[in-house]
Amino acid sequence: MQFAAFLDRLTLRRIIALVPLVVLMLAYAHSIPIPPELMLVGDFLAYIDIFSVLLLLGLLSRVATIVFITRQAAARLLALAAHILPRLDVRHRREGGARTRPRRKTDRSEDDRAVAAWAQVAIA
Repeated sequence: MQFAAFLDRLTLRRIIALVPLVVLMLAYAHSIPIPPELMLVGDFLAYIDIFSVLLLLGLLSRVATIVFITRQAAARLLALAAHILPRLDVRHRREGGARTRPRRKTDRSEDDRAVAAWAQVAIA
């Protein structure tokens, strides 16, 4: 592996995670007792890592909530605009008072129509 590729993959989080390991290796190599402060620093770095994960999860859930609310608001605004604004219609429509077809007047009287209705019922 080339050194430049190793440096490209090296992040601040990985460096922080390596600090306690380096301290432990130096302590065992020189047989120096580890002071409690260094052990607490390792614990503190682990707690920072856990806290950062929880913080990121909290931020992601808030972002998802904000995106959901924005989408809902946009959909409601579009529905309101479609309801309020008239639709643009390029077709030529007839006037509101004009009839589409003239109605035919029947020559039969009401008595004739009643007899015809009774005959249809009697046949069926």
